Parts: sequence; C-alpha cells; structure tokens
Amino acid sequence: MSEAKVLQHDPLRETAQILSEEYYGRARPAIDNDGVQDSQGEGPAPRKRKKGPKPTHYKVVCISLYTKDIENLEAKVAELKRRGHTKANKSQLIRYALNQLNLATYPDPNP
Repeated sequence: MSEAKVLQHDPLRETAQILSEEYYGRARPAIDNDGVQDSQGEGPAPRKRKKGPKPTHYKVVCISLYTKDIENLEAKVAELKRRGHTKANKSQLIRYALNQLNLATYPDPNP
C-alpha cells in the first residue's frame, strides 16, 4: 500500500463507531484519534444507592465459633428445613436457643 492509502484508512475511527452510543444503545467514553480517552469521556458515574434510614430493630454482629459448633449449627438448620421449616436459618436458631437459656441453671464456673 502506498503511504497515501494507509493514511486514508483509520482503524481507530471504525473502533470509535463500534463503541459508539448507537452501537450499544448507551453512552461510551469518547476516544480521540490517538486512542486516548477524552477528559469528558470518563465513563458513566458509579451508581449510588439511595440511603434510607438504618434499621433499628436489629444489628449485624460477628461472633467466633469453633468449626465443630458451626457444623452442629448448620446441621440443625438443615434438619429444620428437612422438617418443613423452609425459612430456618442460623440466626433464627441462635435466637431460639437464647430464649430457652435459663441463667439460674447455667453451670457454676467455680465448682
């Protein structure tokens, strides 16, 4: 190819058309002839969640359990689900156990 023909064919221009808004139906960053993104074409701004009031009826907490205890808890949840309690989960089972706890019968640490 002669130098004149090479300069007439600009593959970056075709790429810009493929990446255009019409091709994908949404805005794309503009690219100049050097293949560099324009300062205005930084892409879409990240979506921000609408923050409503934080729930006050519960809090997320983190606790440590031994692996055997976790396996036991998960096995009990699985058994409850097998018995038809489809919404059973670990949190629900722990809350149930806490409600059953009688501190008067809790073992003395210093026997």
